[in-house]
Amino acid sequence: MKRLSLLLVLLLMAALALVACGGGAATTEAPAATTAPAEEEAAPAEEEAAPAEEEAAPAEGAAMECTDPLGCVEVAAGDPILLASALSISGDTADLGTDSQRGVEIAIAKRGELLGHTVELQKEDDGCNAEGGQTAATKIVANPQVVGVIGTTCSGAGVPAAAIISDAGYVMISPSNTSPALTDPNQSWKVGYLRTAHNDLIQGAAVADFVYNDLGLRTAAAIHDGDPYTEGLAKAFSDAFTALGGEMVAFEAEAKDATNVEPLLTTIAASSPEFLFYPVFMPLGGLLTNTARTIPGLENTVLGAADGLQSQTLLDAAGENAEGMYASGPNLEFSNSMYQDEFVPMYTEMFGEAPINVFHAHAYDAANMLMDAIATVAQQGADGTLLIGRQALRDALYATSGYAGITGTLTCSEYGDCADPNIAVKKVENGEFVQVWSSKGE
Repeated sequence: MKRLSLLLVLLLMAALALVACGGGAATTEAPAATTAPAEEEAAPAEEEAAPAEEEAAPAEGAAMECTDPLGCVEVAAGDPILLASALSISGDTADLGTDSQRGVEIAIAKRGELLGHTVELQKEDDGCNAEGGQTAATKIVANPQVVGVIGTTCSGAGVPAAAIISDAGYVMISPSNTSPALTDPNQSWKVGYLRTAHNDLIQGAAVADFVYNDLGLRTAAAIHDGDPYTEGLAKAFSDAFTALGGEMVAFEAEAKDATNVEPLLTTIAASSPEFLFYPVFMPLGGLLTNTARTIPGLENTVLGAADGLQSQTLLDAAGENAEGMYASGPNLEFSNSMYQDEFVPMYTEMFGEAPINVFHAHAYDAANMLMDAIATVAQQGADGTLLIGRQALRDALYATSGYAGITGTLTCSEYGDCADPNIAVKKVENGEFVQVWSSKGE
């Protein structure tokens, strides 16, 4: 029995040894087992692929990023694109600014939607003076949702407004600033400022041409009120008239709120000018017109004004005294049919009267240039959200070339002169401004 037991123990130990030697069979299974960690290590690679898909999303419009150096205006899905105007819509120059604002409103109404968004207008009053321009611009830049500005009406308001708008990184296009200083980098030009109105270096030369060559006059006097517009245009006329061979016998300034201009006009009358040019605003323009008719020595002097007085307001204030006087300004006899066939009827339908001043078409072009530039540079999200880069918007506007507007074919210089200028001279006949001459001979 003891031998049998010993034999059984030996046999059991031998069996265990054989199982242990069967490890070779186990190692044939090992490669399969070692593939599991490789599959687990592959999983992070799939997880790392997800960010690559997310990075591709902006190209598909699902996600956007603002990289513009001046920042971006974000317009949420369903929100309006907000523009602003800084125009003279009250006081003695209200017809000038209101006329331009209506041009902007027509452009917005005609556009309907822009990139799937409605367009709204924040309206500010520039007061046609430096204080008003500063106030209007300050209100506008306080609202980060304003994308761009149409303004100002008057050059005096444009100087401080342009500085404020520029510093804030915004853009501003004026429909009626004509002072040479505003697009002169050595004077008042600020980056971000442009205009669709003509430069008064052109208007001054045109008036001089008309007075010297068409009227045949050889002596002239000029009056301004110290505003960048009035002084700049008076000087441009003076320089051009002198260059043609004419003589400036007087170049004077008068306060825009003056109530008695007899002393000034009496002094000017002593030099016997054949032509008296006063490119000012109301009420000074009306006062000068009425008083000039009473001053001995000015009985035969031809009176001339500019676009700031080319309105019913002057005709009402001066009455018969305005008969026979001249006024320069933009030529509204455009070569395209759109102005008469579509724009003027829409103006009359929307506002119940025909255009009341001379820069409504320039405002329409300015608003459309701005909206077209927005459409060019805006990033669009899949949900309709927009990102509009401020520097990109500036770049797009300054790059404007061959733009087909109502007022002509517009191309912007590096300092923002964009107009296709054509100056007209009108004469007051039977209480109306009647065009008698244009710089392009049209």
